Amino acid sequence: MNEVKCKCGHNNPHGTILCESCGRPAGETDRNNQAAPDKLLDMKYDGSARRSQTYKKTPIDKIWNFFSSVKVGIWIIVLILIASAIGTILPQVMYIPPNVTPEQFYREEYGVIGQLYYQMGFHELFSSWWYMVLIGALAASLVIASLDRFVPLYRALKKQGVTRHESFMRRQRLFSETASVMNTEEQLEAIKDKLKRKRYHVRVENGNLLAEKNRFSRWGPYVNHIGLIIFLFGAMLRFVPGMYVDDVIWIREGETNVIPGTEGKYFLKSEKFVMETYKKDSEDEVFQDAITRVGDGSVAKNYQTNVTLYERQGEAVLGEEPELKKIKDEQIKVNQPLKHDSYALYQVDFKLNELNKMTFSLVDKETEENFGQLTIDLLDPQKEFDLGNGYKVEVASYLPDFYFNSEGEPATKTRIPDNPAFVFKMISPHKPEGETSFVAIQQTIEPNEDNQLKMKFEGVETKNLSALTVRKDNTLWFLGLGGAIFMIGVTQGMYWNHRRIWIRRSGDGILLAAHTNKNWYGIKNEIDTVLEGTQIEKLKDQSDEK
Repeated sequence: MNEVKCKCGHNNPHGTILCESCGRPAGETDRNNQAAPDKLLDMKYDGSARRSQTYKKTPIDKIWNFFSSVKVGIWIIVLILIASAIGTILPQVMYIPPNVTPEQFYREEYGVIGQLYYQMGFHELFSSWWYMVLIGALAASLVIASLDRFVPLYRALKKQGVTRHESFMRRQRLFSETASVMNTEEQLEAIKDKLKRKRYHVRVENGNLLAEKNRFSRWGPYVNHIGLIIFLFGAMLRFVPGMYVDDVIWIREGETNVIPGTEGKYFLKSEKFVMETYKKDSEDEVFQDAITRVGDGSVAKNYQTNVTLYERQGEAVLGEEPELKKIKDEQIKVNQPLKHDSYALYQVDFKLNELNKMTFSLVDKETEENFGQLTIDLLDPQKEFDLGNGYKVEVASYLPDFYFNSEGEPATKTRIPDNPAFVFKMISPHKPEGETSFVAIQQTIEPNEDNQLKMKFEGVETKNLSALTVRKDNTLWFLGLGGAIFMIGVTQGMYWNHRRIWIRRSGDGILLAAHTNKNWYGIKNEIDTVLEGTQIEKLKDQSDEK
């Protein structure tokens, strides 16, 4: 678009309302029209051209104009707040017990509402694509709205002239006109000195004067926006692999598991879980009341997991055991995490005496003759056990957490062996077709009651489990930096205000005008003190007259 040339000779961008140099309103050509305005000037961005108000034809213009709107930004914020509130009605999936499926948890704990919450995807709301779209839209709104206003304001403040047109002066909110002034030079010099003592930057041109201070405060909102953009960028980085990890690993004594979120680089072995409790009549008198109420001495004093941290050597090969290098041994206690390579592992929970292995004997129901023992690993059970001499036991079905479903059929709630049950097929030389028996804890069911063989429970092996939270957060620097910059912008815009004073000679008289982005009472009182002892009329607030 072509630039618009003002009467003063300055070329302004298309769409400028007030000349960047002299302040002459667009369309006013003679003194009479300029001297009798019916309203004050709109000093937003000093009348400079904003892209959103100038270009409105192409699709890019329409997208730019949409996101530059403050109303659109506010509505995006409202939608994010509503969505965030919905995400806090029920716990997110990362906070539910790890031994149940999300669908089962929400249905059993919260009924129809929970089931609907799960089906709508609200259980993973903060990582959903549409929530990320809202965050991205807010970031786009902040960037575009800031650029749409920052660029023209920067141009206007950088190029503002000292000598302002009379129409500009008369249509300011704070204005005064002195018809005749004696010793004009001396009085202006005195005013100039007083303004400098009040830390104004004073420029003089052709006997006219512009005093300005605290221009930096005008950039406060834009500094806010920069801080918010960096903060939002940090929040979105949490969904980039490797930048943020917040996961839980359940590990049994003696197990070596890969640490989630490390891309298979680090492994952890639980050597032993240790739990200490307060005892009655101990030296720790602080907890005696709690111990007495509990009655069994189960008030936890300390629980920790003794672990060994390993690092994988070389590349991972599917189907091969990784080659591990020991890094260090550590004791993970509550509030005393294991830290390594930006990862931290915290002790958060435990489970004592989880069923690990169960031992059975295959015996004759009548004679109690023992044909051999078998031990079933409840986490990785074998399908078949050969006891020799023609005796075999097959695990036809395994239900780690047995229960009867709504149709009365056996099923499992989870894969955790809290209530294991088995369907055994017992094969002997006398009955090569096999006999079937359903065995659960304190329960045995035989479809054919004339079974010759039975599975006799011999013993159980248990293990303690530790729940460790794995944390890694490389986004904290962005969040902290964004928050700090945001607070700088808040301080910058809250405690300072941009003040400008124009003094223009008009024959033997003086035109005086002032403008600030806030605190009009403060600038008026400040100028009144500067004008004391001079013949220049004090400023009047013309907004009261309009």
